[in-house]
Amino acid sequence: MIYHRPIQIEFNHCDPAGIVFYPRYFEMINSVCENFFKDVVRRSYAQMVGTRQGVPTARIETSFHAPSRLGEILDFRLKISHLGTSSISFDITANGDSNRLTCTLTLVWINPEGRPLPWPDDMRTNLLAFMEAPE
Repeated sequence: MIYHRPIQIEFNHCDPAGIVFYPRYFEMINSVCENFFKDVVRRSYAQMVGTRQGVPTARIETSFHAPSRLGEILDFRLKISHLGTSSISFDITANGDSNRLTCTLTLVWINPEGRPLPWPDDMRTNLLAFMEAPE
């Protein structure tokens, strides 16, 4: 299945030329992941941080294909490409009237000491159900 999240390009995303300043894309990608965990996995970042657990980024590889401009709405699409014992990898794209970026992102479920832990059963169940749902 694919998780969609539209994000409108705002003034705070843009450089003086009126196009998205590339680090802002990483904030948007993080927002997509945060909302995916809240909506699909049923574990919000607020709940994770409250227990000193979380899903920090272990790896991110991004290609930028075309600029995005103030006022445009990008459709961010997230698909699980791999679910490991304690990690998850996503393929993420952002599209407007053309493809703007592609990203491969790996997150790791950690304990309060920052060590990887196996996914809790409820989270793994929700992640597998999302992966297996028809597109």
